[in-house]
Formats: sequence, C-alpha cells, structure tokens
Amino acid sequence: MIVLSAVTALALLALVTQAGVLAVQRSFPPQGRMIEVDGATLHVVDIGPRGGLPIVMLHGASSNLEVMRHPLGEMLAGNHRVILIDRPGHGWSTRARLQDSTPDIQARIIDEALGKLGIDRAVFVAHSWSGALGARLALDHASRVAGLVMLAPVTYPWRGGVGRYNEIIATPVIGTLLAYTITLPLGYFITGSGARDVFLPQTMPDGFVKESATPLLLRPREFIANAYDLVTLKASVAAQAPRYGEIGVPVTIIAGEPDKTVKTDIHARPFAATVPNTKLIVLPDLGHMVQNAVPDLVKAEIETMIRMIAPVRAAAD
Repeated sequence: MIVLSAVTALALLALVTQAGVLAVQRSFPPQGRMIEVDGATLHVVDIGPRGGLPIVMLHGASSNLEVMRHPLGEMLAGNHRVILIDRPGHGWSTRARLQDSTPDIQARIIDEALGKLGIDRAVFVAHSWSGALGARLALDHASRVAGLVMLAPVTYPWRGGVGRYNEIIATPVIGTLLAYTITLPLGYFITGSGARDVFLPQTMPDGFVKESATPLLLRPREFIANAYDLVTLKASVAAQAPRYGEIGVPVTIIAGEPDKTVKTDIHARPFAATVPNTKLIVLPDLGHMVQNAVPDLVKAEIETMIRMIAPVRAAAD
C-alpha cells in the first residue's frame, strides 16, 4: 500500500511538472533565432545597430540570456551591436550531451555559433559561472576575443561544493526522477527567495523573476543541465587556471567585497594578479548581481574598453 501510494504521488507530480513546463514555456517564449552547431542548438538574441565592435553577453548558472539583457544589454544596444546567448542547455538553447557542461566545450560551441553569425571579434561580457567560460574563450579562441569584461567571475577552485541538491540532480536515475517530479512544484515556492539571496546586500528589483524568465530554470532538462554545469565547474577551473597567464587581451573585472556567492578574494583578485593587462574594480557594498546593481558603471567600462581597442585594431589593419 505504501509503495502504491508513493508511485501514485510521483505520477501525479510528474503530470503537474509537465503541465508546469507547458505553462512556463508559454509565458516565456524564445525571443531570438536558433543557430545549429556541432552538439547544440543555441538561442541567440541579436540587438542594436550594426557596425563597430560587437558585444557578446554570457550569463551565469541558474539563469538565461534575459539576466544579461535587462537592463544592461538593452542599455548597450542603444549604440552597439549586442549578442545575447543562452548557454548550451539553458533558456531556449539545447545541447546533445549533458556532459557538455564544461567551459572548454561550451567555449567551442559558442565560438562556432559566432562564426556562423559572422562575428570575427567581439568584446565578451561574462557573469559568474561564465567568468570561467570567458577565460576559456580567451585561451582557446583568442582570435575571436578582442576584450573581456568579467562580472563577479568564477575563475579558481573553491572550498566545498555547489550544494547537495545539485549533486543529487546530477546523479543518474535518482536525479532524473527528482527533476521530473518535485523540482518544478517546489521551485515555485523558493525561486523568489533564492533570487533575493543572490542580490544581497542589494535588494532584488521588483519583477526581476518574471523579467529574467527565471522560471525556465525549473524545467527538468534545464535544471539537470544546470546541475551538471555546477558540479563539473570546480575541476574545470582547476585545470585551466595554470594557463591564465597566457591571456593577452585586455580584461576588466568588476566585483563586490560582500559577494557571498562568488568570493572576490578567491576568484577576482587572484585572476587580476595573474593575467596581464587586467583592470580590477572592487566595490565595498556590491553583491553578486553586478549587471543589475551598477549597470551604468559596467556600461561605462565596456565602452571604455571598446574605445581603447578600436585604435589598436585600426593600427593593426
């Protein structure tokens, strides 16, 4: 009787999850175009005027391109071409293999997509998880990277893990079972509080969860992909960190002293000390969501970098 009740409950939760997936996807449809590459289909939003050096924006974990679009991407698109990408497995992008979760593989996928878009060189703006991705692009695809702006970036190994629940979700069978039954119903109750915690000490803007399309994360296939990204990241940054001295492009890092999600002393400061031509800005009252908290500063630093790069490129041409 107990087993039957458990099976029935799981079946009902699975039905609720599928209904929730349909509702979420209707509420947050894709806003851009799909680009087919080897191992993935990437959802890309391309906004702003053509001409000049494009800006490619890369979101972190547990999010999608809308986190980079509002407000920063839209601000930049007034004068620049801005390419916003859902990383493989996130938002409306898919990937063929869950194991394609590491910065080196995702850098290769994104580099291929940019080639198909005709983007020869760009300034990359990378938040959080994508700090490691931006660094990997600068290492493995240097000809594509004109400059790198990193916002609260992950760059080095850290103590501890990434949360027991992510580790369980990335476990075959049991993780799939949980993702397709309880994650979405439970997530509706905790998404808001989780987002508020990431903003601290800033206050989460009203309407952020909806504007950022955060509920897309609760879909099983994306939740599992996100868990894989997180549980494989530590080993990935440990492997690539010895190469950081090879990065030759200009880098600007903006991070906050009280950031509890990605600690500046572990990531931003050592990276800045290792990579030549790096400008480090650490603010004493800034949390993890840099692009939301200080968008004017980030925009100014990106445009300063573009102005600095343009004469160098003209001389090289």
